[in-house]
Amino acid sequence: MKINEEQRQQLESIYSSFLNDEKILKMKEITMHRGSNCYIHSFKVAKLAIKRALRHNKGDLATILLASILHDYYLYDWRQDRSKMKHHLSEHPFVAAQNAERDFDILEPVKKAIQTHMWPVNFSDFPKTKEARIIVNADKTIYFKEIACSKRHKAKREQKYLKQINKLFD
Repeated sequence: MKINEEQRQQLESIYSSFLNDEKILKMKEITMHRGSNCYIHSFKVAKLAIKRALRHNKGDLATILLASILHDYYLYDWRQDRSKMKHHLSEHPFVAAQNAERDFDILEPVKKAIQTHMWPVNFSDFPKTKEARIIVNADKTIYFKEIACSKRHKAKREQKYLKQINKLFD
């Protein structure tokens, strides 16, 4: 899919506005996979999802961008809150969608993509749209890359990741 300069700038503008949004910055406090946090993970997923959507000429780019940035916007650390620990995998997509709807007034396609991003863990919540399937695949890819890293040099890797997510298009 080819996008014109105006579309590219629009997507870059949305992306950079979320990079510095005070609500989104709270995601930095939530540890994710090795050398990553919720903030870094979400922006890495967004970059990969947009790249794949463009490569395969599929999906609404704004929906993909918003849903992938907000897919883990659950705002709690399940490792610290024992009540969240047991059902985190299956429940966090719905909490993230609720939080995103409350804080960013998202549209239904974005909400559905967020809710289905944990398929097949949430087996009944199959991602029915192209956008949702792109996000599921990008999320799994980034997850496996992050867990494949050793625990050594976590702080150094986090700095590297922060530099990588600075812009949507490199």
